Amino acid sequence: MLSASVKSVRNYCCLSLGLFTVALFSSSYALHAQEDDSLMDYLPAILSGIQKLPKPINFKVATPRISTSSTYVIDLSDIPINATPSASIAATTTTELQKEIDKAKAQGYGRVVFPDGNYLIGEFGNSIYQAGIDLHSETEYVLSSGTVIEMFTNNKWNYCVVRALNKTDVSIRGGTIKGDRATHIYTPRASDNKTAHDEGHAICVWNSQRVAVRDMNIHSVTGDGSLLLDSSDVSYSRNNIYNNRRQGVSVVGGTRVSIIDNEIHHIRGTAPQFGVDIEGAGRNDQDILIRNNYFHHNRGGDIVNTSGKNVFIVNNVMEQGAEGGDNRYIDGPLVTWERTDNVIAYNTITMLNGSVNGRLGFIQYSGNNDNNPAITYVHNNVCNNCGMYMYKAQGADIRNNKFYGYFLALSDFKDVVLVNNLVTYSDTGPRFCWSYRFDNVLGVASGNYIEESPANIPLSLTKPHTLDCVVRGF
Repeated sequence: MLSASVKSVRNYCCLSLGLFTVALFSSSYALHAQEDDSLMDYLPAILSGIQKLPKPINFKVATPRISTSSTYVIDLSDIPINATPSASIAATTTTELQKEIDKAKAQGYGRVVFPDGNYLIGEFGNSIYQAGIDLHSETEYVLSSGTVIEMFTNNKWNYCVVRALNKTDVSIRGGTIKGDRATHIYTPRASDNKTAHDEGHAICVWNSQRVAVRDMNIHSVTGDGSLLLDSSDVSYSRNNIYNNRRQGVSVVGGTRVSIIDNEIHHIRGTAPQFGVDIEGAGRNDQDILIRNNYFHHNRGGDIVNTSGKNVFIVNNVMEQGAEGGDNRYIDGPLVTWERTDNVIAYNTITMLNGSVNGRLGFIQYSGNNDNNPAITYVHNNVCNNCGMYMYKAQGADIRNNKFYGYFLALSDFKDVVLVNNLVTYSDTGPRFCWSYRFDNVLGVASGNYIEESPANIPLSLTKPHTLDCVVRGF
């Protein structure tokens, strides 16, 4: 019987030929690839310089279906926008704005436009929840460039500035959604006296389908820029998501999700503090595309996948961020767990001073007993001043990566394919006596380099390999 690693080699070769054929047949689409993100779901070989992905993206994120484009412009007669901030102003704005949104829905409008202005919202929901604005199904919400919907100062553990709850076919775009992070009051919760208050979100997408969030500024909440919970066909594109305490985007039970062309940065304040966190907590997370995003200055890390299956992390830039202040990661730029299913390809990762895991640009944690049959593909990535480490797992296809100034390490690992990778020594950081480190590893290796010299890595599918520490590697 062929091992998983040998099967992956054969499948990759066949797939590459197939994608090459698609690229030739479809070359006329190449010039428009950046403008039409939906092509990514079908033609990954021709987009954004990405060629020969290790497996195709075999899902499409459906877009909202809105039957009419008839437009309703919010009537500001009874809405005190730009008023002096106060709890009463926020409550009035919330009530009157919701009336306008409900009126537009009742009259059959498909598009609701928010004129410029600062809409200060927030009213009593319950003892731990501050209510914001609820959106309707089959509606596009358009915020003008000067529109800010802002949560007023409160002392609640939870809030949603805007929320799509049990809805279908919702689009929201433009303008700014802002939280109350700068003025929030961290009153102890009655049930346990805790003050984390980490569930204040800008955009909540809960138990909903076909939701699009795009071209927005989303910032300064006590929790997440967006919390996606038990939803499907949700897309985030071209948003600037920043200065949130907990996460940029949290996926907690998401199927067919795309996060494309966003800038996600300066996420810090309360754990986990990642740009994107896929963490289903027993829910199903599957078919997720994270492509062409710019991550920087995120305290915990940039992307973490604890539960997702068929996740594509492709063509992103992850940077620790400029020095000055505390720019140190906690976990590191890219973190996955062995029980997940990932393609990690064409990303550029840059570290300066490392994390608790050292300067590991990619680390795969292990649950020891996951026994995941899926192969983790790590292809064509560039790690500046960083490396990678995977342990206590099986099935990895690692090829065509460049690790500048750190090491590639595997331990207690079987069925690994290690092909055409480059590792270099650090000019300024610690210099290890190995660049490729192995402890009890089974697999195959060829074409790998240390600096300008071939690395003779004697991996075997039958005899575990352990590398003793020797000067300059091999």
